[in-house]
Amino acid sequence: MKGKIPLLAFIILMSCKPKPTDKQAVHNIPLKVLQADHKDTRTVKSGTKDTTTDLNEQLDAFADYYIIVADTGSDYYTLRNKMINLEHSTGIPIDTLGRYYNKSKDLIMLPDTADDDIYAGDYYPRRYPSQNLSLEYMDFYKPGSKKKTLGLIAGIYETKISADSALKSVSSSKEAFAFKAKVYVGCMH
Repeated sequence: MKGKIPLLAFIILMSCKPKPTDKQAVHNIPLKVLQADHKDTRTVKSGTKDTTTDLNEQLDAFADYYIIVADTGSDYYTLRNKMINLEHSTGIPIDTLGRYYNKSKDLIMLPDTADDDIYAGDYYPRRYPSQNLSLEYMDFYKPGSKKKTLGLIAGIYETKISADSALKSVSSSKEAFAFKAKVYVGCMH
C-alpha cells in the first residue's frame, strides 16, 4: 500500500477536471467565497490526530479581474432588453453560457439537463475574462450587494487599461461603472 494513492484521493483529484459542454467550457462556482483579508483556520479531524488547515492557501484560487457593469436592477426582462440594445449599439456579443431565466424559480440557470449534474438547474456565473454581455447576480462579484440584484455585465478583464477602454464603449449609459473584484477561479468538485 505504501506509495500508492488511495482510491478516494484519486477520485477526488480526477473530479476536478472541467467537463466542457460546448465551445465554451462551463466552470464551477465556489461553495464559499473568501475575501483577500479573510483568515479562516479550521481544525480537521484526521484519524486520532487533529490537523490545522489554513484556508488562506485557497487564495491562489482567486483572480483579480475588472468587471464592467452597464446597468443593474431587479427586473430580468428590462435588463435583457438593455443587453440586446447594447449588443446592437456596441457590437459586443451576448453569451449566456447556456443559461436562461426560469420565471417560476426567479433564477438565471443552466438547464436541468446540463452536463454538470452539480450545477444543472442552478445559477452558474461567468468567472473568466471575456468580452461578452451577460446577465449575472452581482453578489457573486461584489459581496454585500443585495441578493438577486442583476448586473448587465459588459465584460471581465484582466487589466485596468483594457477595462477602462471597454467602459468607454458602454459609457453612453450613465449607469455604467467598473470595479475590481476577487473572483474565485478554483475547482469546487
